[in-house]
Amino acid sequence: MKYAKLCDDIIKWMKKEVESANLKGAVFGISGGIDSAVLACLCKKAFGENALGLIMPIDSNPTDEEHAIILSEKIGLNYKKVDLNSGFEALMNTFEKPNLNMAVSNIKPRLRMLTLYYYAQNNGYMVFSGSNQSEFMTGYFTKYGDSGADLMPLLNLYKTDIFEMAKVLEVPEVIINKKPSAGLWEGQTDEDEFGFTYKELDDYLLNKSDVKSKELIDKKISQSEHKRKFAKSFEFDRNNY
Repeated sequence: MKYAKLCDDIIKWMKKEVESANLKGAVFGISGGIDSAVLACLCKKAFGENALGLIMPIDSNPTDEEHAIILSEKIGLNYKKVDLNSGFEALMNTFEKPNLNMAVSNIKPRLRMLTLYYYAQNNGYMVFSGSNQSEFMTGYFTKYGDSGADLMPLLNLYKTDIFEMAKVLEVPEVIINKKPSAGLWEGQTDEDEFGFTYKELDDYLLNKSDVKSKELIDKKISQSEHKRKFAKSFEFDRNNY
């Protein structure tokens, strides 16, 4: 693929979408990972001073924050740290003890979504998400968390595409070379949780290759189907009432 041209076309599309909404820029989370790094580079090129990256730690690995700052300073991105630890702790002190750890983990991206929308409305920006197709199809995102956004420029791109775009956009090597992680706990990585690599996943999704993890991938796609849809509504014929 011609990734330089792809980046240019995404930038043009983002500018058109924001202008059509009568807004002036973009706000997005910068986690220190490769997806948010690629999104940040694209937004900076599209909106200049009206691109705002938010670092939003909640029991986060300090190294991720360091990487987010390295990226931001390299590309001249306006960024702000919004520490959400106290808000998260207040919620957890209010709630009953959880039965499932994921019920706790999913609060974090939802708090970040609320924060992004505050800054978006306060500045006349749109909220951008860095979710990609590999994560989307396997349900590796939080409903109304990192999927809660106005625009998702990378959603039809696979993780292997994201790595290639990162090279074109000159994302710092320290970000490109580290193992993708949602930062759910110390040492957690995406691929360990999946039980297969992104390369294997993308080969299957893109080419329907006969990969060894086919059954596991199909199971994840099936189980996460509801996450890719809006809430259902009751359909009826008004003439019958």
